[in-house]
Amino acid sequence: MKNGIKLFTLGLALAIAGGVSSLVIYKLFEQPKIAIQNQHNFPEHNLQTNNKMDIIGTQVNLEMAAQLSVNAVVHVKTEVMVNRPIDPLYHFFYSNRSQQPQLAQSSGSGVLISDDGYIVTNNHVIDEATNISITLNNKKTYNAEVIGTDPNTDLALIKIDEENLPYLKYGNSESVNIGQWVLAVGNPYNLTSTVTAGIVSAKGRDINILRNDPYSGMSAIESFIQTDAAVNPGNSGGALVASTGELIGINSAIKSNTGSYTGYSFAIPANIVKKVVADLKEFGTVQRAFIGVSIRNLDDQLAEDIGSKDLNGVYINGTTENGSAAKSGIKKGDVIKKIGTKEINDIAELQEQISQFRPGDKVNIIVLRDEKEVLLPLILKNKNGNEDVISNEDDKVLKLLGATFTEADKKELKQLKINHGVKIDQLLNGKLRRIGVREGFIITKVNHKDVTSVKEFTKAINNTKNGILLEGIYENGKREYYGFGV
Repeated sequence: MKNGIKLFTLGLALAIAGGVSSLVIYKLFEQPKIAIQNQHNFPEHNLQTNNKMDIIGTQVNLEMAAQLSVNAVVHVKTEVMVNRPIDPLYHFFYSNRSQQPQLAQSSGSGVLISDDGYIVTNNHVIDEATNISITLNNKKTYNAEVIGTDPNTDLALIKIDEENLPYLKYGNSESVNIGQWVLAVGNPYNLTSTVTAGIVSAKGRDINILRNDPYSGMSAIESFIQTDAAVNPGNSGGALVASTGELIGINSAIKSNTGSYTGYSFAIPANIVKKVVADLKEFGTVQRAFIGVSIRNLDDQLAEDIGSKDLNGVYINGTTENGSAAKSGIKKGDVIKKIGTKEINDIAELQEQISQFRPGDKVNIIVLRDEKEVLLPLILKNKNGNEDVISNEDDKVLKLLGATFTEADKKELKQLKINHGVKIDQLLNGKLRRIGVREGFIITKVNHKDVTSVKEFTKAINNTKNGILLEGIYENGKREYYGFGV
């Protein structure tokens, strides 16, 4: 009897132990359940989708951003007169006739940025277009007029005559983080209202696709946001949108050996877009601000030469005479570390920051000098070396003549025994080069009237309807006269 009780007790103990062991093993191998929070208070069914944006403990939902952006992104269609390659057969049969330019059609995208019809797109989308047609997501079509363009950033502002339109609000592109989810919205291959998703792959990319302006000499600004959202021909001018539905960039380019998307797309940051658009609306031309320095990126060799272990920053090779930098105390050998509170790692970031200012704006620049950070306040200048705002008419004159101008300094005037003059600082492509004018020529008169400042000079050119006669003197004392038509 006692043996039976012992056997029963032992069996019960083994059964309990086995049950506990099974429970422990189950808990060890049980898959954890993840609570997904609906941060945007979307309907519950949105949480059940097999969405690749689901992240442990949270969810990035792009439906709201997509709904906002497809209605604010437009289809841009253009007509351009182009000169086709000469057909040998045409030349054989009609050798005494020239082939006439032909009408070509192309398309891209644009983004409504206000409810009264202002649209931002790429300059290359509408460049030299004779007709621009805009189609909204609701299939309504309008003709657009060009308000202004900026080849240096590949941006253009156009407008349609309509009100109460859906539009996208600007986001802060500086607060964009690498790895965050974004949408690319546009019209690739004439497929209207196409939305693709990806992440921000990099910031401040300079891919060397924009050319310097050959007429003004101004350098291109490239500080692209790189993403892996699919972008193809036709997406140019479309929107790069954050998950909040804010515009953080204008899609502009892809990097590909095939001409189609291969994983690399690039957008102009919204902070640059916002400033360029404001300038084009107010002045008809972009107000570029300059520090007045020649610069280069830091590399291992340069850092070793200057005794620095830090490769972040922009090295100053030299300063422009009477430029903002020289006047503020910036010297050759300084390394720019910050513009205001924004850290500067390379030239692309420096250009991006300065491009958001106008001539006459005051900025604080922090440079590294003798292993110490020095704060230097300065006032930015325009391409003519002063703090004035450049009007659209003045800009057209400067591009027509193909030169940059500055007021001759008093010492130079005294040596040449003259009282005033406007000096050709840099000669580019334009009328002055074609008629034989050389750099350093000091213009003292336009059509026999004295000019004492760059503003007075451009006004004199603007007010001339027929021929122009320039009178002036070179640095060696030789006087010259140049005439040309406008």
